Amino acid sequence: MHEIFYYFTKTTFNDKIIMVIYMNVVIKVSDETKEKMIDYYKDKVREKTPPYAVFQAQEEDTIITLYTSGKCMFQGVTAYVDADMWKAVDGQSKTPKIDYEKYYNSTAVGSDEVGTGDYFGPIVVTASLVKREDIKFLEELGIKDSKKLTDEFILNVVPKIISKIKYKSTILTNEDYNKKYSKETNMNKIKAIMHNKVLYSLLSEIDIKPDYIIIDEFAKEERYYSYIKEATNIVKDVTFITKAEDKNLAVAASSMISRYIFLKEFDKLCDTYKMPLPKGAGSNVDSIGEELVEKYGNDVLDKVAKKNFSNTKRILKTMIF
Repeated sequence: MHEIFYYFTKTTFNDKIIMVIYMNVVIKVSDETKEKMIDYYKDKVREKTPPYAVFQAQEEDTIITLYTSGKCMFQGVTAYVDADMWKAVDGQSKTPKIDYEKYYNSTAVGSDEVGTGDYFGPIVVTASLVKREDIKFLEELGIKDSKKLTDEFILNVVPKIISKIKYKSTILTNEDYNKKYSKETNMNKIKAIMHNKVLYSLLSEIDIKPDYIIIDEFAKEERYYSYIKEATNIVKDVTFITKAEDKNLAVAASSMISRYIFLKEFDKLCDTYKMPLPKGAGSNVDSIGEELVEKYGNDVLDKVAKKNFSNTKRILKTMIF
């Protein structure tokens, strides 16, 4: 089952009227996939759950509502990306089978990001070069998608990775994120610009031509290049793969390095504000956000949080000034 609906809305930004196209994608998943979704979105669920829904969560610019019937609705500008991912997990994908082995056993540059689903903390994007001869070394370290590894493991292993492979990272602080984010510059555009930046930086410094340049797909190719059309240097011939961290070690290594840097930056925030900030965007984030605002004033959210998240409204709504 797969239903797609489009709707249009007008919004005003900088005194200009902007037409925004939103998409609703509805799929039906098995009970097994429902359990996987519940686990995957557990740190991103909203406080209020719609009638007949198991949960409602937000993943970057997409709102996900899973119903008890097994239907799941994805709402947002790029809702199809999240829907396609779960269709593939549920075995519904009708696209031709791809030989991912060629991407795994290759010399590749891959990039991945961390922090886009966390209310507190920066966004970190990393591009890494993994040569064929590096594959065994990374396999022995247990490299895979950072979301499947503990923070303790990442803090221990990443120094070994960066001593062996070439990489480039960029960090977007919360303060800079809040300045950049708008109706015209959403999360996916910010990510695209950051991915292109680290890919170009890394490719400019290496003396070999990789077999593939891979990004974990968060937008279709055409949309991705529209996001970065104003960049001075644009990396072409990129391969976009859903859940690429599982299919290419360059992407997996980038995921881990990004997480490592994110954790270090996150600890600095906790030390600066003398508070144990939680990761994710769940209800536990709201209570700490309230404490921060009580202690430092509501402007503190400009420096520590992604203010477009719905957590901000909930936090400030509970405060009395």
